[in-house]
Amino acid sequence: MRNKLLSFGLAGSVLTALCCFTPLLPTVLTALGLSSLLGVLYNDAVLLPMLAGFLILTGFAIWRQNKQE
Repeated sequence: MRNKLLSFGLAGSVLTALCCFTPLLPTVLTALGLSSLLGVLYNDAVLLPMLAGFLILTGFAIWRQNKQE
C-alpha cells in the first residue's frame, strides 16, 4: 500500500504543479470542450491547496516508508 500511496502522491503533485504553473489546464479543458470550467478550476484558491495536500501526502508516504524500515 505504501508504494501506491507514494506513487499517488507524486503523480498528484506533478500533475497539480503542471496545472498550476503552466497553461496545461486551460489547454486540456478547451480541447475537451469544458472551457466553461476554467473560471472555477484555474484558480489559485483551488490549485494551491491541492498541491499542498499532494505534497503532504507524498511526505507522509516517505515518512511511513522510512519508519517501517
